[in-house]
Amino acid sequence: MSDTLLRWVCTGAALGALCTTATPAHAAPKAPGPEERPVTQLLTELQRLYRSAEEATETYNATAEKLKKQRADAAALDRELAKARASVRDSRSDAGRFARQQYQGSSNLSPYMRLLLARDPQRALDQGHVLQRAAAGRAATVERLTGGERKAGDLAGAAKRALTSQAALAARQKRQRDRVDGQLRDVEGLLSSLTVEQLAALRQAEEADTAQAQEKFLASGALGGSPAQPAPSRQGDTAVDYAVRQIGRPYKWGAEGPKAFDCSGLTQRAWAHAGRKIPRTSQEQWKELRRIPLNKLRPGDLVVYFPKATHVAVYLGDGKVVQAPRPGTRVKVSPIAANPVLGAVRPDPGGRAMRGYTPPKLPAGATSGSDIGYGRSQAPGATDSR
Repeated sequence: MSDTLLRWVCTGAALGALCTTATPAHAAPKAPGPEERPVTQLLTELQRLYRSAEEATETYNATAEKLKKQRADAAALDRELAKARASVRDSRSDAGRFARQQYQGSSNLSPYMRLLLARDPQRALDQGHVLQRAAAGRAATVERLTGGERKAGDLAGAAKRALTSQAALAARQKRQRDRVDGQLRDVEGLLSSLTVEQLAALRQAEEADTAQAQEKFLASGALGGSPAQPAPSRQGDTAVDYAVRQIGRPYKWGAEGPKAFDCSGLTQRAWAHAGRKIPRTSQEQWKELRRIPLNKLRPGDLVVYFPKATHVAVYLGDGKVVQAPRPGTRVKVSPIAANPVLGAVRPDPGGRAMRGYTPPKLPAGATSGSDIGYGRSQAPGATDSR
């Protein structure tokens, strides 16, 4: 299978329309099969499928991140509950000891009468103070016991709710995983139905679309048109260096390294390597990080794609990005306009540009492999810096 395609996805219904068998004579004419459709239609259909798959992948990633946090919260609650229960056991032991002492030393005489009948009233008074302090200690123990039981009960309820939420997230994650997996099988089924000639034609069409989009994007002045190459911050330089060293590693949906990546897994891990924690998904990276104009891009910034922010890449400089394109491909260097640009974000907006920056040396074959194409009507322009 050519590495020209893979990443965007729609639903099985779209593929069903492509792969239907012959209909009876009295039925409506069947839609043309993949082998009968023009290359441009097949490319558009595959782009739609890949894009849908990536949206589902980022949704899966978001749920996986919530599940990870929920598991950590549940574990923390379990630890607190264990401590609370241990404290309750200790308090119960103390309360039981005080009860036995009080029972064994009980008397029908009031403290006042005991004081009057005492041979040494001063000593009795001193003992009374001791007894008062002991009584206060017993009261505190009882209060600690009731408070501890109350806290343990609250923690037990919170732990139970946390486990219920964890189970619900795990079930949702499984449904999302199954959905992505099914969509990718649909894509593979469509690709396997194409001839070698059709695959070659699709690759040529995709490359032509990418080249045309890149030319139009650069001509639009979206990057500012300055001949000077901006320098990254030190953290940005570290993130770029990490991303470049991952070139050639396979794309795998839901993966965040070190042996495979999806798009946002690569960007998150690159910046984590630079000492900066950023959100896991492309949507959250677009939502939470500082947005910057495209004409202010510097290496290490993140370029976000598509209206729903479902793809992201690390800006390399000179109109290029390092990205994990889609299933079936590997991390590579691509033109910035290989996908429709939504905008850009900067993980370290306060980072100062380096002096004497030298771009990293790219490994052989860094730009090999296909990029994601799209229709000419979707080509980004200067307004994409929104």
